[in-house]
Amino acid sequence: MQQKFLAFLRRYGKIKERNIPFYWRWVSSAYRFSGKSEVQPLTPTEKQAYLQHLARNYPDWQVEQADRALRLYEYFLSRQQPSSCSAPAACTAEWERVTEEMRLALRRKHRALSTEKAYVGWLRAFRQFCNHKSPRELTGKELQEFLSDLAVHRNVSASTQNQALNALLFLYRYVLSIPLEEGELQAVQARRGRKLPVVLTRNEIRRIFAHMSGLPLLMAQMIYGGGLRLTECLQLRIKDIDLEQGTVMVRSGKGDKDRRTLLPESLKESLIEQMHRARKLYDQDRCKDLPGVWLPHALERKYPNAGKEWGWFWVFPSQSLSVDPRTAIVRRHHIHPSTLQTAFKKAVRAGEIAKPASVHTLRHSFATHLLEDGYDIRAVQELLGHKSVQTTMIYTHVATRNLLGVRSPLDNSNL
Repeated sequence: MQQKFLAFLRRYGKIKERNIPFYWRWVSSAYRFSGKSEVQPLTPTEKQAYLQHLARNYPDWQVEQADRALRLYEYFLSRQQPSSCSAPAACTAEWERVTEEMRLALRRKHRALSTEKAYVGWLRAFRQFCNHKSPRELTGKELQEFLSDLAVHRNVSASTQNQALNALLFLYRYVLSIPLEEGELQAVQARRGRKLPVVLTRNEIRRIFAHMSGLPLLMAQMIYGGGLRLTECLQLRIKDIDLEQGTVMVRSGKGDKDRRTLLPESLKESLIEQMHRARKLYDQDRCKDLPGVWLPHALERKYPNAGKEWGWFWVFPSQSLSVDPRTAIVRRHHIHPSTLQTAFKKAVRAGEIAKPASVHTLRHSFATHLLEDGYDIRAVQELLGHKSVQTTMIYTHVATRNLLGVRSPLDNSNL
């Protein structure tokens, strides 16, 4: 078993060669402490007792290394067991029913369509990993092994692993009603690195905007001018624009939160023109007595005709009708995200910008440039809609102005 585990660690590729023997040392020590055979997995209680024993005599970093070694060994043992047989038709039908129940549960919880697609995607990946085992047979062990597999074999980032965890926790809690113990969620964790956001300079943004025109330019300017997310910009309603106050109301943003942000003075005239164009489409739809636009949550049931009101109409409506993916109703939706994404990507290339910039980079640039201009970080936090100021603090590391006021010693010397 020792040689197989050492070979597994080398294939894993995330542990330095000189540290690999220590991982087996922790595993063998833990099994001697528990008195169990090395082919049997340790229970969470046995593992916790061993780690508490180590904490009395070893520094924290060694206890953490031992904990990681035991998590990897538990995953290693799980992959040595023979996989279950192929799924019968009844089991396949059961998984399809669970998938549909998860969709319904996500809609009852008012999760965004993008969240629904992502969570259902993780459900399908989890189903395949479990070799189509019946959902009734699932325990926390399968969840732990799947999360470990993402880190060990698929080499996913920490944020991707965390998204998979959230999706499957939703499945276990709200669909399958399977209780989970804290110890059952201790999977092998993906490596979490600190990465700074890509930020464009003011000159680079001018070069990009110079190669854009029409509606994509206005939307890009709105995103940069108010720190909007792409979806937030696309889903703006007529009533969300306050031209007199110079503000934009973002409804049901990330985390289903509302916030108010900036409406650049320089965009008011262009926005008024865009609203006139949107009004023509609105009038066409009313003349044809088409269904109203999509409304969030239960508003469509509570106010059946609200979707036909001008205030709820899109600021950036699509030129063509489309089928609502949730209700199958043919109606007017907002512009597809790819319209702006494609135009922005072409402008980045035409402007000869070397940075891997996307539409979301404009939001990063908005926050960074405000901090460079001396605005309070709490105000920037409110405009971005961040729950914690620690999230906003990341932009202090990419601001070109020295926010700490520190002067290099080389500038104070005659060297």
